[in-house]
Amino acid sequence: MQLVILSGVSGSGKSVALKALEDAGYFCVDNLPADLIGPLADYAKGLTDERVAISADARSPESLGRLPAIVEQERSRGADVRVIFLDASDHSLARRFSESRRPHPLAGDGRTLDEAIAEERRLLAWVAEIGQRIDTSGLTPNQLRGWIQDLVVTDRAKLVLVFETFGYKGGVPLDADFVFDARCVLPNPHYDPQLRALTGHDAEVIAFLERETQANLLAEDIQRFLQRWLPRFVLDQRASITVAIGCTGGRHRSIYVANRLAEGFAADYQVVLRHRDTRD
Repeated sequence: MQLVILSGVSGSGKSVALKALEDAGYFCVDNLPADLIGPLADYAKGLTDERVAISADARSPESLGRLPAIVEQERSRGADVRVIFLDASDHSLARRFSESRRPHPLAGDGRTLDEAIAEERRLLAWVAEIGQRIDTSGLTPNQLRGWIQDLVVTDRAKLVLVFETFGYKGGVPLDADFVFDARCVLPNPHYDPQLRALTGHDAEVIAFLERETQANLLAEDIQRFLQRWLPRFVLDQRASITVAIGCTGGRHRSIYVANRLAEGFAADYQVVLRHRDTRD
């Protein structure tokens, strides 16, 4: 059985993610107390549902503390368990609650929205440590659906290696395990009028970077680093690793480096490419 436990802060997109898993054929239950995960898994097995997704978060705080033990128990019973934690910046969460006009679940007892967000982060801080973290701050619902399906509906026998590009002007992704800065390879194609509207996917930008910068050497150095250390994460039974590559706007240098890395690791790992600050 494949069991996905979805958690995260309110407003981070858990409903969108759960619907994406439902569309992918998972038996889904929202806001389930952690103590009921085992009985639900047994129920799903009786229905011959081999893929189950559960949302567990601060709306049912009483049993959250037992979640790590429950995860290990289900794994010992043979389930393939993956924990996904959705996160977003405080600014993004505040904007989403303002746009939806819905109250925060912890906004009672006189708490302001900022106080409710901070309290929920305190309650869930340790949950993020046992799962794969996804930063949804700059994602559209369609992008989040795609990322969830890329992460979960994969070859489970291999570590999922995620290469995520971003622009520093939008901040470093919250879900990154490693962060590499491609701004050091100067110059920036953005300042060439003929290249500005293009991206690191385009042949003209690739030729520019390989001729005028050391972007290819940066990609080679990052690849050597990862090749040395990724086996340690496999031994630690990590399901996925996110490697973030940043440049000023997230459109040229970072995409070139990420694409080179994806090509270099595709034979040995399940590779997912994300480009946060483009529509690619």
